[in-house]
Amino acid sequence: MDFIYNLGIRAYRLAVQAASLSNNKARLMLEGQSRTFDTLRDNLEPDGNYIWVHASSLGEFEQGRPLIERIKRETPDARILLSFFSPSGFEVRKDYPLADIVVYMPFDIPAQVKQFLDLVKPAVAIFVKYEFWGNYLMELERRGVPTYVVSAIFRRSQVFFKPWGGMFRRILQCFTTLFVQNEQSRELLASIGITRVVVAGDTRLDRVADVMNDKREFPAIEALKGENTPLLIAGSTWPADEDIIIPFFNNHPECKMVLAPHEFDRDRLMALKERFTRPVSLYSETSPEQARGLDCIIVDSFGVLSAMYRYATMAYVGGGFGSGIHNVCEPAVYGIPVLFGPNYRRFREAVDLVAQGGAVSISDRQEFGTAMGLLLTDKAERLHAGKIAGNYIASHMGATDIIYKHIFQS
Repeated sequence: MDFIYNLGIRAYRLAVQAASLSNNKARLMLEGQSRTFDTLRDNLEPDGNYIWVHASSLGEFEQGRPLIERIKRETPDARILLSFFSPSGFEVRKDYPLADIVVYMPFDIPAQVKQFLDLVKPAVAIFVKYEFWGNYLMELERRGVPTYVVSAIFRRSQVFFKPWGGMFRRILQCFTTLFVQNEQSRELLASIGITRVVVAGDTRLDRVADVMNDKREFPAIEALKGENTPLLIAGSTWPADEDIIIPFFNNHPECKMVLAPHEFDRDRLMALKERFTRPVSLYSETSPEQARGLDCIIVDSFGVLSAMYRYATMAYVGGGFGSGIHNVCEPAVYGIPVLFGPNYRRFREAVDLVAQGGAVSISDRQEFGTAMGLLLTDKAERLHAGKIAGNYIASHMGATDIIYKHIFQS
């Protein structure tokens, strides 16, 4: 692999090591990686033959999860090795029952890459969405391991399409097949000579449909909502989102709310509670009986938000005032209108939903108030927007089936 690339990876590792002195996520990552090889030696079957699925964090895992479930449903004896790079994935899904082994992926440094692959002996490698690690991919290619990326999406602004991006274009050539979300991605890849591409769609839509059909119940959320009160569920929020949502909510007693911050610790949760002028409690501390006397519940648990959306009248998805919105498919599948901030244009489903009328992008408190006022007072408009959202998700499912058949049945 290119000297400059390897130098960059080593610099990144040093930065994480420095950050670990004060940052809990960085510390967890390094501690987890330090156990990876021992975990593999203690648990791997000696003949290997693992299907290795790598997801950067929790969101990418949920994107790859339908494919893992399809593999285990069709071939129960298949061996699954699941790896994460971020603690937000590993710490939540380290006990995922369909994976035989779950580990942190070591840094993309040649010696660690070879040690990892020597132990795992993967039969197939599957990376989810944005995982393009040069040393891993080139070593997998050298060993003749069929390697795929699923639910990938490409944009002209990415390094692959820059005049100086030759090294990164070489990385893409390592994939046996790239499964992309849309035709635009296929065309961009074709423009740089990458043609082993299948337009399959986004497996996230299959995942959110699975969650919806599971119909998981949350008695405290059901009790909070009551029979006829509109319920806003604001999911994966950041402070910039909350600066808009909470003032509106405090002044609109006609609706109730569930707020699920994207990241939280005890201090952040306590600070959030203090911003409310209406009765509020943490989800972990609230019984159904207590919920009936509340106006808002703050979710302090991971892995429940996507199923909670089933109780929502409308949803707000956070992240749009930062690097980009989180998963709008999770609420949209329930046939409810979705709101989010202005930074959404990198996400195809959000762009489509805004264009079709199933979602609204807001840029400040005034726009949020206008959009929410319409949804709260005009039931016909709310139902119409929700129907658009639900129909959009239903019409774009099926990526998992395409990918599975191509990899395992062709």
